[in-house]
Amino acid sequence: MDLKVCLWRHPRPAGAAGLCLGRTDLPVDGRRARRLAHRIRAWARRERGPREVWTSPSQRCRAVGEWLASWGWRHHVDARLRELDFGQWDGRAWAHIPAEAIAAWCADLRGYRPGGGECLDELARRCAEFLADCGGQRRYVITHGGWMTTAWHLALGRPLPATAAHWPAAPPYGSAIDLAHAGAGVLAGNSQ
Repeated sequence: MDLKVCLWRHPRPAGAAGLCLGRTDLPVDGRRARRLAHRIRAWARRERGPREVWTSPSQRCRAVGEWLASWGWRHHVDARLRELDFGQWDGRAWAHIPAEAIAAWCADLRGYRPGGGECLDELARRCAEFLADCGGQRRYVITHGGWMTTAWHLALGRPLPATAAHWPAAPPYGSAIDLAHAGAGVLAGNSQ
Protein backbone atom coordinates (compact mmCIF):
# COMPACT_ATOMS: atom_id res chain seq x y z
CA MET A 1 0.00 0.00 0.00
CA ASP A 2 1.48 3.35 -1.08
CA LEU A 3 0.60 5.57 1.89
CA LYS A 4 1.29 9.28 1.67
CA VAL A 5 -0.78 10.06 4.73
CA CYS A 6 0.46 12.24 7.57
CA LEU A 7 -1.45 11.70 10.81
CA TRP A 8 -1.55 14.32 13.56
CA ARG A 9 -2.85 13.70 17.06
CA HIS A 10 -5.25 16.34 18.29
CA PRO A 11 -4.21 18.77 21.06
CA ARG A 12 -4.74 17.81 24.70
CA PRO A 13 -8.48 18.04 25.43
CA ALA A 14 -9.74 20.01 28.42
CA GLY A 15 -10.73 17.89 31.42
CA ALA A 16 -9.41 14.57 30.06
CA ALA A 17 -6.99 13.69 32.88
CA GLY A 18 -7.69 10.25 34.28
CA LEU A 19 -10.60 9.53 31.95
CA CYS A 20 -11.20 6.71 29.51
CA LEU A 21 -11.58 8.87 26.45
CA GLY A 22 -12.82 7.58 23.13
CA ARG A 23 -16.03 9.07 21.77
CA THR A 24 -16.57 11.51 24.66
CA ASP A 25 -16.47 14.89 22.95
CA LEU A 26 -14.29 17.21 25.02
CA PRO A 27 -13.17 20.63 23.73
CA VAL A 28 -9.60 21.86 23.28
CA ASP A 29 -8.17 25.24 24.09
CA GLY A 30 -8.48 27.38 20.94
CA ARG A 31 -4.84 28.48 21.21
CA ARG A 32 -3.65 24.87 21.18
CA ALA A 33 -5.83 24.11 18.17
CA ARG A 34 -4.46 27.17 16.35
CA ARG A 35 -0.83 26.25 17.20
CA LEU A 36 -1.29 22.75 15.79
CA ALA A 37 -3.00 24.17 12.69
CA HIS A 38 0.00 26.51 12.18
CA ARG A 39 2.39 23.53 12.41
CA ILE A 40 0.35 21.50 9.92
CA ARG A 41 0.16 24.44 7.53
CA ALA A 42 3.96 24.95 7.76
CA TRP A 43 4.52 21.21 7.16
CA ALA A 44 2.29 21.29 4.07
CA ARG A 45 4.09 24.39 2.74
CA ARG A 46 7.50 22.71 3.08
CA GLU A 47 6.19 19.69 1.22
CA ARG A 48 4.19 21.73 -1.27
CA GLY A 49 1.31 19.49 -0.25
CA PRO A 50 -2.40 20.02 -0.73
CA ARG A 51 -4.28 22.58 1.36
CA GLU A 52 -6.76 19.97 2.45
CA VAL A 53 -7.32 18.23 5.79
CA TRP A 54 -9.41 15.32 7.07
CA THR A 55 -10.52 15.21 10.69
CA SER A 56 -12.43 13.07 13.12
CA PRO A 57 -15.83 14.55 14.03
CA SER A 58 -14.66 15.01 17.64
CA GLN A 59 -14.28 18.68 18.47
CA ARG A 60 -10.72 18.10 19.71
CA CYS A 61 -9.81 17.23 16.09
CA ARG A 62 -12.37 19.31 14.26
CA ALA A 63 -11.19 22.54 15.95
CA VAL A 64 -7.81 22.23 14.22
CA GLY A 65 -9.47 21.58 10.87
CA GLU A 66 -11.68 24.62 11.36
CA TRP A 67 -8.61 26.83 11.87
CA LEU A 68 -7.12 25.48 8.65
CA ALA A 69 -10.44 26.05 6.86
CA SER A 70 -10.42 29.68 8.05
CA TRP A 71 -7.09 30.02 6.17
CA GLY A 72 -8.55 28.69 2.93
CA TRP A 73 -8.03 24.94 3.35
CA ARG A 74 -10.67 22.37 2.42
CA HIS A 75 -11.82 20.57 5.57
CA HIS A 76 -13.38 17.10 5.44
CA VAL A 77 -14.94 15.46 8.51
CA ASP A 78 -14.84 11.65 8.35
CA ALA A 79 -16.46 9.42 10.99
CA ARG A 80 -13.99 6.62 10.21
CA LEU A 81 -11.31 8.73 11.95
CA ARG A 82 -13.05 8.49 15.35
CA GLU A 83 -11.26 6.98 18.32
CA LEU A 84 -12.13 3.50 19.60
CA ASP A 85 -15.66 3.31 21.01
CA PHE A 86 -15.27 2.40 24.69
CA GLY A 87 -19.02 1.93 25.18
CA GLN A 88 -20.06 2.34 28.83
CA TRP A 89 -16.45 3.03 29.86
CA ASP A 90 -16.28 6.15 27.74
CA GLY A 91 -15.92 9.33 29.74
CA ARG A 92 -15.58 7.47 33.04
CA ALA A 93 -12.55 7.69 35.27
CA TRP A 94 -10.24 4.72 34.74
CA ALA A 95 -10.23 4.32 38.53
CA HIS A 96 -14.01 3.59 38.41
CA ILE A 97 -13.81 0.87 35.76
CA PRO A 98 -13.57 -2.60 37.34
CA ALA A 99 -10.00 -3.89 37.32
CA GLU A 100 -11.10 -7.34 36.14
CA ALA A 101 -12.78 -5.78 33.07
CA ILE A 102 -9.62 -3.85 32.21
CA ALA A 103 -7.56 -7.03 32.70
CA ALA A 104 -9.88 -8.94 30.34
CA TRP A 105 -9.45 -6.24 27.68
CA CYS A 106 -5.66 -6.20 28.13
CA ALA A 107 -5.57 -10.00 27.70
CA ASP A 108 -7.65 -9.92 24.48
CA LEU A 109 -6.92 -6.53 22.98
CA ARG A 110 -8.11 -7.39 19.48
CA GLY A 111 -11.40 -9.12 20.30
CA TYR A 112 -12.62 -7.69 23.62
CA ARG A 113 -15.22 -4.92 23.48
CA PRO A 114 -14.34 -2.50 26.28
CA GLY A 115 -17.52 -1.31 27.95
CA GLY A 116 -19.51 -3.17 25.28
CA GLY A 117 -18.15 -0.82 22.61
CA GLU A 118 -15.82 -1.59 19.73
CA CYS A 119 -12.98 -4.10 19.57
CA LEU A 120 -9.57 -3.23 18.14
CA ASP A 121 -10.17 -5.35 15.03
CA GLU A 122 -13.19 -3.16 14.21
CA LEU A 123 -11.09 -0.01 14.61
CA ALA A 124 -8.49 -1.59 12.31
CA ARG A 125 -11.14 -2.19 9.64
CA ARG A 126 -12.15 1.51 9.76
CA CYS A 127 -8.48 2.53 9.53
CA ALA A 128 -7.80 0.21 6.62
CA GLU A 129 -10.88 1.43 4.75
CA PHE A 130 -9.91 5.09 5.18
CA LEU A 131 -6.29 4.45 4.15
CA ALA A 132 -7.38 2.47 1.08
CA ASP A 133 -9.56 5.41 0.02
CA CYS A 134 -6.53 7.72 0.09
CA GLY A 135 -5.35 6.11 -3.16
CA GLY A 136 -1.69 7.09 -2.81
CA GLN A 137 -2.52 10.80 -2.57
CA ARG A 138 -0.93 13.08 0.03
CA ARG A 139 -3.36 13.52 2.92
CA TYR A 140 -3.15 15.43 6.19
CA VAL A 141 -5.29 13.86 8.90
CA ILE A 142 -6.11 14.94 12.45
CA THR A 143 -7.23 12.03 14.56
CA HIS A 144 -6.69 10.18 17.85
CA GLY A 145 -3.88 8.24 19.51
CA GLY A 146 -5.46 4.78 19.19
CA TRP A 147 -6.36 5.40 15.55
CA MET A 148 -2.81 6.58 14.79
CA THR A 149 -1.20 3.57 16.47
CA THR A 150 -3.51 1.18 14.64
CA ALA A 151 -2.79 2.86 11.28
CA TRP A 152 0.95 2.72 12.02
CA HIS A 153 0.73 -1.07 12.53
CA LEU A 154 -1.20 -1.40 9.26
CA ALA A 155 1.29 0.78 7.35
CA LEU A 156 4.19 -1.37 8.54
CA GLY A 157 2.29 -4.55 7.67
CA ARG A 158 2.52 -5.69 11.28
CA PRO A 159 -0.21 -7.74 12.89
CA LEU A 160 -2.05 -5.95 15.65
CA PRO A 161 -0.89 -7.06 19.10
CA ALA A 162 -3.13 -9.61 20.78
CA THR A 163 -2.45 -8.22 24.27
CA ALA A 164 -1.94 -4.78 25.75
CA ALA A 165 1.59 -5.76 26.83
CA HIS A 166 2.70 -5.33 23.20
CA TRP A 167 0.69 -2.18 22.42
CA PRO A 168 2.88 0.94 22.23
CA ALA A 169 2.14 4.11 24.17
CA ALA A 170 -0.07 6.63 22.38
CA PRO A 171 1.76 9.31 20.40
CA PRO A 172 2.01 12.61 22.31
CA TYR A 173 -0.69 15.22 21.78
CA GLY A 174 0.07 17.36 18.74
CA SER A 175 2.59 14.89 17.29
CA ALA A 176 2.70 13.49 13.76
CA ILE A 177 3.30 10.13 12.17
CA ASP A 178 3.94 10.27 8.44
CA LEU A 179 2.87 6.86 7.15
CA ALA A 180 5.08 7.35 4.10
CA HIS A 181 7.93 6.93 6.62
CA ALA A 182 6.11 4.77 9.17
CA GLY A 183 9.27 3.00 10.29
CA ALA A 184 10.51 6.30 11.72
CA GLY A 185 7.70 6.42 14.30
CA VAL A 186 6.62 9.78 15.67
CA LEU A 187 8.21 12.42 13.45
CA ALA A 188 7.17 15.79 14.80
CA GLY A 189 5.38 17.38 17.64
CA ASN A 190 5.44 18.73 21.08
CA SER A 191 3.14 17.65 23.83
CA GLN A 192 0.20 20.03 23.95
